[in-house]
Amino acid sequence: MTTAWYITAAITLVSTLMVITRHYPVHALLYLNVSLISLALLFYLMGAHFAALLQIIIYAGAIMVLFIFVIMLLNLGQETATQEKRWLKPKVWIGPCLLALILLVQFTYSLSLSKGETYINNVVEPKAVALSLFQSYMIGVQLAALLLMAAVVGAAHIGRHKRTNVHRFLQHKPDES
Repeated sequence: MTTAWYITAAITLVSTLMVITRHYPVHALLYLNVSLISLALLFYLMGAHFAALLQIIIYAGAIMVLFIFVIMLLNLGQETATQEKRWLKPKVWIGPCLLALILLVQFTYSLSLSKGETYINNVVEPKAVALSLFQSYMIGVQLAALLLMAAVVGAAHIGRHKRTNVHRFLQHKPDES
């Protein structure tokens, strides 16, 4: 099982480096999703099943949807649409798909061999996680929520198009003679 852990850790590092080095936000989001899923697999392999589940639901699910929503808000028109068409070529998807396929094969292999065994036999109850999040780390949770809200408001402000709406009767028409 340590081999599986090292392969997953390597995929996590490579995909995280790809997030940092990509020029286009869509490419970075694809690699970020692979990185978050491989991190969840690391949690699973270490015996933290609940943390792995939270990693997939919260980060690979909800936060990625938020990031995609912000990118959609920043859509700047026709030039962005043609640029996105260039991004949707199959060569863009090869890297993230290969890394995700390796993780899928490794995950199914780990599940078939584990038979319910884990590395660490510590069980963390969901109640303990909830109590620590909303008692000990309440300020951190609230600050993270505030930061995400500020990011969405900022993206909406940056992405809005300034239009001058003039009523059709107030528009100046040239004299027709």
